[in-house]
Amino acid sequence: MPSYQTKSQTSALLRRTQQCNPGHMAPQREKVSFVAVDGMKTFLVSAYWEHRTEQKEVHVLAVVLRSKTQSYRCHLCCQDQLHISEDKRDQEFLEVKNQEAKTDSFPYTFTVCISTMFEYTNVLQLVQSLEMLQLLGVNRVVIYKTSCSPKIQRILDYYTRKGLVEVIPWSVSRFVNVSRGWLPEHGPGDLHYFGQIPALCDCTYRYMYESKYVALQDIDELILPQSVNSWLELLPLLENKYGADRCYMFENNVFPITVTQPPPNSQTPPPQSWQNVSGVNILDHLYHEPITEATHFSNFKIIVSPRAAFTPTVHGLLDSVNGCKWVDRNIARMYHTRAAKQPNLKPDQLIYDGRLLNYNTHLTPAVNTVLRESGLLPEGSIQ
Repeated sequence: MPSYQTKSQTSALLRRTQQCNPGHMAPQREKVSFVAVDGMKTFLVSAYWEHRTEQKEVHVLAVVLRSKTQSYRCHLCCQDQLHISEDKRDQEFLEVKNQEAKTDSFPYTFTVCISTMFEYTNVLQLVQSLEMLQLLGVNRVVIYKTSCSPKIQRILDYYTRKGLVEVIPWSVSRFVNVSRGWLPEHGPGDLHYFGQIPALCDCTYRYMYESKYVALQDIDELILPQSVNSWLELLPLLENKYGADRCYMFENNVFPITVTQPPPNSQTPPPQSWQNVSGVNILDHLYHEPITEATHFSNFKIIVSPRAAFTPTVHGLLDSVNGCKWVDRNIARMYHTRAAKQPNLKPDQLIYDGRLLNYNTHLTPAVNTVLRESGLLPEGSIQ
């Protein structure tokens, strides 16, 4: 079975039927439009100007067949003139984005890149996560979406209108047989997990000069500071302790959704009105699995200046300006509310962590407002 990988190519021959003139050039904010390369098991995702290398380059994000070595030619279109010896007018061109570099005054301080959303139905956790991200200081959440339920689409439309969420239609499964799990045995395919890595690469480059920082994480993960309350306060601490222009890696703490226990010391859990809303309630799962030697350095996620990142992966960076640093768990760590990773643990072997409850005064009313305004929570059910 063939397998595919993501590559950043500096040239590629494009196909389809568009004349090269300004009327057919894609606008800067146009979504990803995959382009198959004629005669090759290659398709192109996006193109970006690379300002950070000694010699200026155009990086084309592409998915290629891993077992094949291909030669590519680049046809460069400048405005309405095609600068090649043979002008073929029946080709579709990717717009080269990021043509101007910036060092400050970014539209967003924190952008979260979510990849990839497919067959997603978890309404409550999606709303809770998006509201938590805003409480932490996030201005933009980019979701690479293949498919979701109608209720999820209603929530995405709501946040898109509010200006928080940008949904990138992600149709990679039209071009290649995708894996439906992060391990081959979970869902064999030719490309890992609906093209998770090319989506993260695209998001990093897409927001290179739009956002001061990007976080590469999933919707069921929250990076929570321990001594301060927001990323706005956290990042100066990290830059002072570990240095600037590097990626910060946050320890993964799994809060299994199979276990629901009340807080210790007779604390009363916060009142909620979400019994009829589908999905996981993160406030019901405040006990995490112990960190073991096998899990200590696995499945972490990062926050990074996109201008310091060259090659993102699902966990961390393969290539960056100044490398990555582990963040002390007493400064910040990741809360991952999901299926158990250590399913044989007994409830009394889990460790209580009520940090999420510190945000609940603002979180619960905000979630209620979104559900009500989206038509997913009856007016009379709000407590």
